[in-house]
Amino acid sequence: MPKPLQNLTDDERERHELVKLLKGRNAHMTLADAAADFPSEQINSRPPNVPYTFWHLVEHLRIAQADILDFIINPAYEARDWPDDYWPAADAWTDEAGWRNTLAAFEEDMGQLVAIVEDPANDLYAELPHAPGYTIYREIMVAADHNAYHTGELGILRQVMDLWPK
Repeated sequence: MPKPLQNLTDDERERHELVKLLKGRNAHMTLADAAADFPSEQINSRPPNVPYTFWHLVEHLRIAQADILDFIINPAYEARDWPDDYWPAADAWTDEAGWRNTLAAFEEDMGQLVAIVEDPANDLYAELPHAPGYTIYREIMVAADHNAYHTGELGILRQVMDLWPK
């Protein structure tokens, strides 16, 4: 059983709150919630006035989060080209299995980010040895912010296209 919040150290409380921010459900839905029961025949459709498909958006979330994870843990990290390397090609498409794989890979990388935050051996505020000026704390905040933004976008675009279950 987890300790009550009042019994946590400041470091434990901060890690707890960062994990809650990453996982969602405080002020925003999770990607799993936004993608739940998504109609498979619509994963490659483009909402009006949007240059990408629903799958492109979810794949972008996966790519960006994977890149942040790589940046944190990989001393030989190589930066991608923005924006081209962070989005699938405009004509790329997937099937139901690819959609599920994108969502599963996102959750797997999320689990790794959570594990980094939860490990008290990781100093959240120390500069990354291979990236002076950058910290785990900063990268977790960027990941959570980016995920929340695009997850909300997915939810709104579903509403625009009337793709939520009745």
